[in-house]
Amino acid sequence: MHDSSRQPELALLAAAAADYADAAELARRLGLPLLATGVEPAECDAAAALLIVEGPARRLQLTGRGAPGPVRVDFGSAGMRHRRHSGARELLSKAVGHGKKTVLRVLDATAGLGTDAFVLADLGCEVALCEREPVIVELLRSGLAVAAGSGDPWLTAVVQRMRLFPGDAREMGQTLIPDVDTIYLDPMFPARRKSAAVKKEMALFQTLLERSIDPADADALLLWALQQGTPRVVVKRPAKAASLAGREPSHCIRGKSVRYDVYVNRKLESVCLAK
Repeated sequence: MHDSSRQPELALLAAAAADYADAAELARRLGLPLLATGVEPAECDAAAALLIVEGPARRLQLTGRGAPGPVRVDFGSAGMRHRRHSGARELLSKAVGHGKKTVLRVLDATAGLGTDAFVLADLGCEVALCEREPVIVELLRSGLAVAAGSGDPWLTAVVQRMRLFPGDAREMGQTLIPDVDTIYLDPMFPARRKSAAVKKEMALFQTLLERSIDPADADALLLWALQQGTPRVVVKRPAKAASLAGREPSHCIRGKSVRYDVYVNRKLESVCLAK
């Protein structure tokens, strides 16, 4: 069985000999060890997780027997296509203020795997994605590149409305904030009290980030966002969780398992209708 107590070490692995050069360059850039091609993730005891390079694609895989399958950014997946018609899409749309302005510009300051950012871009928003974890950045970069080169008109049109900015949003705010209508935050959810296994994406995030996560970081992110003077700040929270930093929102958009806390500083510019 997968041992989640091992050191959260990460290594690079080329899926095939043809991928070795790219994997070596990425390992050098990220400062991570590179394993020999042919290592099987289920048998690997050199790292708790592997970043696997396969052509233009990147996937993250926990190691050991019984580990969940790989995580990748696949904007063309069946799950992403399903979200085009889901109720969660409607809740997110309302929360960020979609429809209140001709072109809504959103800063996703905690992009993660880019799921919500892609939904917003599919709605027609211009989305800047900030992500500070370098490995997650590589997954995002790969997902955007694969989608852009997919030949699927829908996918290529959506990702053209997404721009990736590696790093902490708080350190590049002056570059991005002047054009932003809504700052969107989706901090890591609090640890579950139930014993049910977390989904594989969260398990991998915990492996990558458990040493660097500051419990007060989400609060600090909200306080930073509220100081930027953007018309709206939106925070995604578990349905029953407390508000971040003790700051009560202007209103909430509620779903069954999550809610969106909306902080309104001023109205968004009205849609300009053609006469």
